[in-house]
Amino acid sequence: MTSQGLLIASLVALAVAAGALLFWLRRKRLAGQQRPKRRPQQLQFPVVLAHGMLGFDELKVGPFRGQYFRGVAPRLERLGAKVYAFQVHPTATVASRAAELAKALSSLDAPRVNIIAHSMGGLDARYATSRLALAGRVASIVTVGTPHRGTPIADLGAGLWLVAPATRLLMEKAGFDAQGLIELTTERMAQFNREVIDQAGVFYGSWLAKAPGLSLLTPVLLPTWQLLRMKAGDNDGLVPMTSQSWGETCGVIEADHWGQIGWARGFDAPAFYEDVVEDLIGRGL
Repeated sequence: MTSQGLLIASLVALAVAAGALLFWLRRKRLAGQQRPKRRPQQLQFPVVLAHGMLGFDELKVGPFRGQYFRGVAPRLERLGAKVYAFQVHPTATVASRAAELAKALSSLDAPRVNIIAHSMGGLDARYATSRLALAGRVASIVTVGTPHRGTPIADLGAGLWLVAPATRLLMEKAGFDAQGLIELTTERMAQFNREVIDQAGVFYGSWLAKAPGLSLLTPVLLPTWQLLRMKAGDNDGLVPMTSQSWGETCGVIEADHWGQIGWARGFDAPAFYEDVVEDLIGRGL
């Protein structure tokens, strides 16, 4: 190689080395300017889980303990959420159940709460917020499988209740309040929706559910699922999908009415409620 060629090669090598050094120094400087990672955002307000008809906060049979929202509270607490669940009367009217819910909420040391409600619990939450002056304490009401427009199953049950006095007397003695069932009829819910008005400053959202394939459907729900399918189309075994929407539709899941709270095969209810909470976090609630 000539002396001129050697000089050119040396200059090229020097330029490459200088470029590599400058690139490395720039990366180091930018890395030093990066802001520290923010901690994962959490809910601003606690979660209150509101159960549906025939519900409970915790079922105790001998050594067995089972929560209505099975496995949900521990999962949400791992996200950093504070979670409460209260027992209200399992079969009473919405007004009566809502009064119990309102009393429980008033005992909490929190400025506002996010109510996540299943089935009839969504109606309790709406009534308490609208009619019992709780709007200032409630940040959001998110419902799952709630019969906002009633259900033909309640229409049928109420009809049988009225024409079977012996059955009515027996169930009343057992503590079953039929008025709660009657309120879930399509006619009564139409009246409810006219009278129970959404409140400003409260986010209303709903998750719609339809039953999964027959192999995963809770067997006891098969007759009602088939009946509703003929009358109202897709449903979760007790409530038509067309009745479950209120406020903003947040999503659709494949789970029957009991699967929605973790009491059926093939549906991961705790993971679903984690999605519900993450959606609320994204909304700044």
